[in-house]
Amino acid sequence: MTAPAPAPAPAADRRVRGALTGAVVPPPRPSRLALRALSAAVVVVVVAAFWSVDISWGRLADLPSEVVRYLWLMFSAPDWSALPEALWQTWRSVAMAWLGTVLGILIATPLSLLAARGHGPAPVRGALRLVFAVIRAVPEIIIAIVILSVTGLTPLTGALALAVNGVGTLGKWGYEAIEGIGRGPVEAVRAAGGSGAHVLRWGVWPEVLPAFGSFWLYRFEINVRSSAVLGLIGVGGIGDMLTSYTQYRQWSTVGVLLIVVVVVTVAIDAASGALRRRIMEGARARAVQP
Repeated sequence: MTAPAPAPAPAADRRVRGALTGAVVPPPRPSRLALRALSAAVVVVVVAAFWSVDISWGRLADLPSEVVRYLWLMFSAPDWSALPEALWQTWRSVAMAWLGTVLGILIATPLSLLAARGHGPAPVRGALRLVFAVIRAVPEIIIAIVILSVTGLTPLTGALALAVNGVGTLGKWGYEAIEGIGRGPVEAVRAAGGSGAHVLRWGVWPEVLPAFGSFWLYRFEINVRSSAVLGLIGVGGIGDMLTSYTQYRQWSTVGVLLIVVVVVTVAIDAASGALRRRIMEGARARAVQP
């Protein structure tokens, strides 16, 4: 009569015996039940989304030919007589983006300092972080619709909407950058008897200024693209002009507007990206200096 097989030892006992004997004991295999349940939930959501949306699947076959047709209408014979007005409206959109960026910087920078851990009271930090999160959750176009009830359909409405939305993103990027700096300069200022304001001015600000400059330029890039979208609700700029000509199906003029938008946006992105690279490379070079 054979003896029954011993019950498998618990994982903790196996690890203890492995540590005592020097043997390599693999960790227990994780349960895949949660992963399978999550995968099944994702599949259900995707299937339900496709099932609930009223899509004419038969028209998808016509999509490539329709795209080619509209591209031909827009770019086969562009109406270059609209170029001066397109450039002027593009300038208004860029000015709207610039004003929104500057206002967002002026508001978000001091708030991000207060929202950083170690530099502001805990209730203030929590309230500011909640405000930043709520602002980021609302698109610029919704903010503009709320603001236009006060300011009307003017470029100022678009600039204020971009500024408000910029406070949410710049505030979050700012306090995360502050919390990621080294503690050496901060502790040095405190050891010298500096106040909280001195710590922010001499210990924090020089360390985060390159990152802040990069954030500001990147936010300006975002605002340039968003200003064209805000024109769809009539606040002015190239987006307003694009909407008008699209509604009247003047495709030759729409082609010119799209060319101007693409060229100006790519040029601004390239210039801003080059400046951001120079800023961050200079910051890294200063960091490695003895």
